[in-house]
Amino acid sequence: MSIQIYNTLSRKKELFSPLEPDHVKMYVCGITSYDYCHIGHARSSLVFDMIVEYFRYRGYRVTYIRNFTDIDDKIINRAAEQNTTPEALADRFIEEFYVDMDKLGIGKPTLEPKATENIDEMIEFIESLIDKNMAYQSGSDVYYAVDSFEEYGKLSGRKLEDMQAGARISVNEQKTNPYDFVLWKGSKPGEPQWDSPWGPGRPGWHIECSAMSKKFLGETFDIHGGGQDLIFPHHENELAQSEGANDKPFVTTWIHHGFVTIKDEKMSKSLGNFLTIRDITDTYHPEELRFFVFSTHYRNPLDFSESAMQDAISGLNRLYECMAAIDALEDGDPAASAVVSEKDRKKLAAAEERFVQAMDNDFNTAQAQGVLFDTIKVLNKIRRQLPKKPSTEDVSLLRERAATLKKLAAIMGLLKEDAASYLAQKRRSLLAGLDIDEDTINRLIEERYAARKAKDWEKSDRIRDQLLEKSIELKDGADGTTWTVKRIHQ
Repeated sequence: MSIQIYNTLSRKKELFSPLEPDHVKMYVCGITSYDYCHIGHARSSLVFDMIVEYFRYRGYRVTYIRNFTDIDDKIINRAAEQNTTPEALADRFIEEFYVDMDKLGIGKPTLEPKATENIDEMIEFIESLIDKNMAYQSGSDVYYAVDSFEEYGKLSGRKLEDMQAGARISVNEQKTNPYDFVLWKGSKPGEPQWDSPWGPGRPGWHIECSAMSKKFLGETFDIHGGGQDLIFPHHENELAQSEGANDKPFVTTWIHHGFVTIKDEKMSKSLGNFLTIRDITDTYHPEELRFFVFSTHYRNPLDFSESAMQDAISGLNRLYECMAAIDALEDGDPAASAVVSEKDRKKLAAAEERFVQAMDNDFNTAQAQGVLFDTIKVLNKIRRQLPKKPSTEDVSLLRERAATLKKLAAIMGLLKEDAASYLAQKRRSLLAGLDIDEDTINRLIEERYAARKAKDWEKSDRIRDQLLEKSIELKDGADGTTWTVKRIHQ
């Protein structure tokens, strides 16, 4: 195995080698369940779903833990606004989360622990930090002492002394250091609470993931993931408290995906560009969103726009059109001679290795998509060159290589539908609201073909213009004439 992964901790690509041979242990920070999931959550879920699928394709067994934060200030405040309980609110949005994940076709992790189900482990973890003089009680709260961990800041690259020199955080007289963070919060009237050695209260955010990852994956595990926004303070604080408590490396490889913007602007409800997953899936097919997400390397920023989604739609359609054309081939003639050149056979045979090379390079899905398109280019070329009665050998070759391409695309969650059905649905969707149907379009294309064959260019142009007035744009190619809907995009 030769998978290279960019490690946030070392700031370079490293050869991935799991602690246990052929077994990957991965923890990813899940949602705080107080609202519907947005496109940023979609990217995170899709990225780590892809990573899990690729590890499995490469022969690894994967234990994948993704938690739910179901107790938090945001949950408590939102529950008060909606006149419900924090527990009911959290449970509701966990169920809504599953609705969104099902729409996107994302498989469930091995385990999905809730914070409220692991309070005892968090209390035990905090006690171990207090015993080592790395945490202290102040009033009804317990804080982690960042000065007690010499390497604080090594994940984010921030030096504690520099942060302290430029500190603009509010003064909290309960803290020894302004950057000390809460491990246990004393309860306030009306808030959920659990008994603890420090009085009734609830855990802080950072301790949740340290305690749950230790419980389910051990004191040291292979991969911890999340968005770049979690590097500091959440993951930095997790690392400090985990390595402080256990005296062992916490995580071997840290993986962080880039931010999502909307037309080059940060997503914000105040700007009116806040997109939930269900907003997007109401407009776009889930595989179109997947194609869009994976057309950019996971560590790079991802900018959502209608034009970018139209590019994704076009790209995905090209893949499905190739698959549909191969699916439609009749069985070959055993007596016919093969016509596929050795050069094209070698190109097709090398496709899977090229795909693996791209994905081994820090899960470079953008390069991997390029391999898929190179492959369909060869498949389409071969298909066009086939005689009316192709050989069994050549038809079998196309089908086998198409099956391989589907297997590779499935790692990104693509080409999972029947190609002909997918394209038929897309055509119906494109024509929705237009004053023309598919039968009429096909009839006019046939009339235009006949006109072109008879060199009646005036009639040919007239039919093209007639269709364009109905927003139907024609494209002539080696495979004949195809059509799409011409829309004006803002």
